Amino acid sequence: MRARTDDPVFVEMAWNRLRAAVEQEAQALLSTAFTTIVRESADLSAGVFDTRGRMLAQAVTGTPGHINSMALAVENILKVFPPSSIEPGDVLATNDPWLASGHLNDFTVVTPAFHRGRLVGFTASTCHALDIGGRGMGVDAMDCYEEGILLPPCRLYAAGRPQQALEILAANVRTPEPVLGDLHAQIAGNAVGVHRVGEMMDAFGLDELDALGAAILDRSERGMRAAIAALPDGEYRNQVTLDGVDEPIVISVRVVVDGERLLVDYAGTSPPSKRGINVVMNYTRAYTTYGIRCVVAPGVPNNAGSFRPVTITAPDDCLLNVRRPAPVSARHIVGLFLPDAVIGALAHAVPDRVVAEGSSSPWIIDVRGRDLQDRPFAYAFFVGGGMGARSNKDGLSATHFPSTVRSAPVEVIESVSPIVIHRRALAAGTGGAGRYRGGLGVHYEIGVRTERDYLFATSFERIRTAPRGLFGGQPGAPGSLTRGDGTALDPKAKHWMAPTDRIVLRTPGSGGVGDPALRDPALVQADIDAGVSATLPGPCPPLV
Repeated sequence: MRARTDDPVFVEMAWNRLRAAVEQEAQALLSTAFTTIVRESADLSAGVFDTRGRMLAQAVTGTPGHINSMALAVENILKVFPPSSIEPGDVLATNDPWLASGHLNDFTVVTPAFHRGRLVGFTASTCHALDIGGRGMGVDAMDCYEEGILLPPCRLYAAGRPQQALEILAANVRTPEPVLGDLHAQIAGNAVGVHRVGEMMDAFGLDELDALGAAILDRSERGMRAAIAALPDGEYRNQVTLDGVDEPIVISVRVVVDGERLLVDYAGTSPPSKRGINVVMNYTRAYTTYGIRCVVAPGVPNNAGSFRPVTITAPDDCLLNVRRPAPVSARHIVGLFLPDAVIGALAHAVPDRVVAEGSSSPWIIDVRGRDLQDRPFAYAFFVGGGMGARSNKDGLSATHFPSTVRSAPVEVIESVSPIVIHRRALAAGTGGAGRYRGGLGVHYEIGVRTERDYLFATSFERIRTAPRGLFGGQPGAPGSLTRGDGTALDPKAKHWMAPTDRIVLRTPGSGGVGDPALRDPALVQADIDAGVSATLPGPCPPLV
C-alpha cells in the first residue's frame, strides 16, 4: 500500500511516528555507548533516510554539526555503494572528512532498512570517536594524513559478517575497546531505528517509504520558503574575527534574501591555515544551515526539504572550503562560529530574533597519560561557556551553543578516568553588560591522579578576541588558560604537565544586548547578589 500523501492527517501521524522511531534509535545508541563523550555529552546524531539517501527525520538528541553533515554524508556513501549493491545485514561507514563530518574523529554509520525483503530506506548515525590514532586532537598536524586513520566508504559488516575494516581500525587507535564499543553502539542504535521504522510501516500498512518521504520533504520546503519570504529582501553582511593560530582569522559572510530563496556566501574569508583549524564544505553547510534555521524558521522540520531553498557558497580552497589533504582535526573551533556570523548578518534584517556572539566553540579537555596503576589512558570531555544575550532575555551560562553537547558530570568524569576536577564554578564578570546580560563562562581547575608526566592537548578559541555585543551591548570576557602556578599556556598546542600540575582555565563569556543603562535595576541587583555582575571591558567593535 502506498502512503496517502494527499491526506494531511495521515502525513502528520506518519511523520510523528517516524520521528519517534529515530529518537528511539538515538536513545539506544546513548544507552549502549562506551564513552562519556557520547553517553553523557551526546556528541552524536541519528536520522532516517529514503532510498536515495535524503534525510527525512532526525533525532532531537544530537548536534547540528553531526546532524546536518550526516544529511550530506549518506548520499556520499551511497555513491560508492548504490542501493542495488546492498544486502540485508550490511553496515556501511566512513570517517572521510570531505564526505562526512569534517574531521577523522567522526564516524558516520549507515544501515539499510529492509521491510519484507525490500529496501525501503536507511538509518544512520554519526559519533565522535575517543581516538583515531595519529597525532590526536589538535592543530599541529601539517596534513590530514598525520591526524589519524581514514576509512573511505566501506562495509563494516557484509550480510551480517564482520569485515577487516574493524580490525584495521582497532590496530590503529590507542583505545580500541571504547572506539569499537561506540562504533557498535552506533550499529545497535541503527538496528533499533530499522526495527521501529518497520513497525511504523506495518502500523500504517505501507510497503515503501519514498512517497511518504517526498510528501514530508515537500512540506518542509514549503515551510522554509514561506519563512524566508517573510524576511525583508536585501543583502546583509557581517564579519567575525577569531584568534586563529599564528595570526587572527576572519569569517566574512554575505546573506542575500530574495523572495523565497536565501543565499549565504563566504567570499572574503581567510585563506586556508597551515594548521588543523580548516573546515570542509560539508561542515560549513552544516552549521550555516543551523544558524539560518535558528533565526528564520526554528519550527520547520530539519531535513533535506528544508535545505532546498538555501544556497551556501565559499571560495574554493578558502578556510571554510579546503581541499585535500589540508589538516582539519580542530575544524570545530572555526566551524562552530558560523552561526554567529550568519546570525550577526541577519541582525540587520530581524533584530528581535537574534543573539549576541558567545563562546561558541566548546573547549575540549583532552588528556593522555598513565594512571596510578601505570595503565595508559586517554580521556576527553567538553567544557562550556557563555551564550550570547537574546533580544529579550539574558544569555545562558555554562552552555555549548550552537552545539548541543552537554558537559559530563564531575562525578562521572572522576569515576571513569584518573582526572580530578578540583573546582568548577561560574566565572563571575565574564558576561557582557547590556540591557540583557551575556551568559557567563566557567572556571575550572583540573588535575590528574598519576605519578608520571601527562599530556594535555589544547584547541581553544576566544582567548585573544572577545565575543561582541549587539545594539550597544558590551563584549563578553575572553577566556584564559594557565598552569596552577599562573604560567600562561598556549591555547593551541600540546603541553607536558607534571603529576602535581593543575590546569586552570576560564571559558569565554558572551556579548550583551542593548544599552546597559536600560537594564532593569532589579536585575542589576540580582547579579550583584549572585556575584555574577556583568563585565565592562575595553573597547570592542560593535556588531550593529
